[in-house]
Amino acid sequence: MIKELADLPPGVIGFEVGGTIHTDDYRDVVLPAVQRAAAAGEIRFVIVIPEFHGMTGGAVWEDVKVGFEHYRAWKRIAVVTDIDWMRNVTGLFGWMTPGQVKVFPLAQRDEAIAWAADGGDPGSEGTDRSA
Repeated sequence: MIKELADLPPGVIGFEVGGTIHTDDYRDVVLPAVQRAAAAGEIRFVIVIPEFHGMTGGAVWEDVKVGFEHYRAWKRIAVVTDIDWMRNVTGLFGWMTPGQVKVFPLAQRDEAIAWAADGGDPGSEGTDRSA
């Protein structure tokens, strides 16, 4: 399940993941928000993952497509989770993700949102995978 986060700064889209992610989650929740953000010029994305029980094959495919369809529009992706393996995978493979990626612990959710919204402070360049 994916639900869209409310009350984010202008220009930031965000989602909270729980349980198993299905194709419909991407098609009905993520894709419309990403398309709106890309149409406005750039994608600043926050994903909060307190628990994760996997993805269906269709959801994996939708995830890949979402990343490539607006490849140049991705600016920042804040991954907010305490799941160790997810933090590690982001560190290993985040370089393949368009835009800047940074991992934050759940306790720093507000900082993650602020980082995603920021226009480019010098201390947040690159692909920092630590919190």
